[in-house]
Amino acid sequence: MRTFDTGATRDDVDNKPRYAGYLSPEVLKAYGRYMLKHQTMSDGSVRAPDNWKRGIDRAAYMDSLLRHVIDLWDAFEHEELELAQTEELCSAILFNAQGFLYETIRNR
Repeated sequence: MRTFDTGATRDDVDNKPRYAGYLSPEVLKAYGRYMLKHQTMSDGSVRAPDNWKRGIDRAAYMDSLLRHVIDLWDAFEHEELELAQTEELCSAILFNAQGFLYETIRNR
């Protein structure tokens, strides 16, 4: 139990996720820019930010994830990674990994 100078009390934070330590605001901002950019589809229409939660096959996530990992790996191996490309590829990888895990959890 934590007790504050004011006398207020809260549970201990032991054994609770510490999201501020696990996540990076800079990375989340880059991911947000990536997601906003990809809300607009090739035909010009804009999809809802949570459209992916409607359901995408895990196989589709895996296929896309591997493509982006290989692109990142290739660019890294050839020392051709620029910041914009790194943000794009890593965000695409994050999106697909998150979607794959989301579908796995949702369908267990």
